[in-house]
Amino acid sequence: MGEGERGFCGMRTARGGRLAHLAGTAATGMLEWYRDPLPTNCVADWVCAGSRRIGCHNLAVFYASCTLDCLFCQNWHFREAAPERSRLVSAAELAAAANPRTFCVCFFGGDPASQMPHALVAGRRLAEAGVAVCWETAGTSNPKLLDHAVEISLRTGGCIKFDLKAFDEGLHTALTGASNRRTLENFARAARRFGERPEPPLVVASTLLVPGYVDAEEVRRTARFIAALDPEIPYALLGFAPHFRMSDLPRTSVRHAEEAAAAARSAGLKNVRIGNRHLLSHEY
Repeated sequence: MGEGERGFCGMRTARGGRLAHLAGTAATGMLEWYRDPLPTNCVADWVCAGSRRIGCHNLAVFYASCTLDCLFCQNWHFREAAPERSRLVSAAELAAAANPRTFCVCFFGGDPASQMPHALVAGRRLAEAGVAVCWETAGTSNPKLLDHAVEISLRTGGCIKFDLKAFDEGLHTALTGASNRRTLENFARAARRFGERPEPPLVVASTLLVPGYVDAEEVRRTARFIAALDPEIPYALLGFAPHFRMSDLPRTSVRHAEEAAAAARSAGLKNVRIGNRHLLSHEY
């Protein structure tokens, strides 16, 4: 990264031969937040405690940066944001947004992994207020920071939802611009603590069924990896809708989703669900 250039996630720049933080620190984060009434369209909605808290809401925290560059990104608009022209939010200010009806918070994006120092400080403050803390991430953060995130969720009744985009490293790199080695290592690291609190589940996995790329065999390989860690870990298979650089692809078909779910179960997983069924098609 040359002088004045921004890093991959957009939160760092080079100044005087050193890295300087533009946002994503314990002090400031580049994000948006809103109150999402429960139950909501959560990746873990069929197993999380929040799905039963009608009348409460989730504090949805969207970090406007990411550590990957997914061709199918459904939230690609965050790429138009920049720290220099965005209103930055302190961890204290974010935590203060919680009120008596706030049952849970979910840090997503983008990806909270790109601004973990901020998310962890905010998460701890919200935990102190009695809020269940959840994460939705591709799992690329520093392992030690991940440990802190898992600990907060374990203590508050929240969960950490890993987006396992592909098991094959080459396919993952083609779809996201980065290796999945850190993701798989971090998932295994978090999964080792799954048995400490299986209800509600501490760790949840999901995979987007991208037509022509993430087929039943790819799901089988991913599910085999998960099952070897703990076959009780919930696994959501999500329907794809055309977005970003893959706007010319069809929506995931019903046949594709059902074959993928069968493959995941045959690999040993006991809790598999097809999510986003309203997106499924009969196009192939």
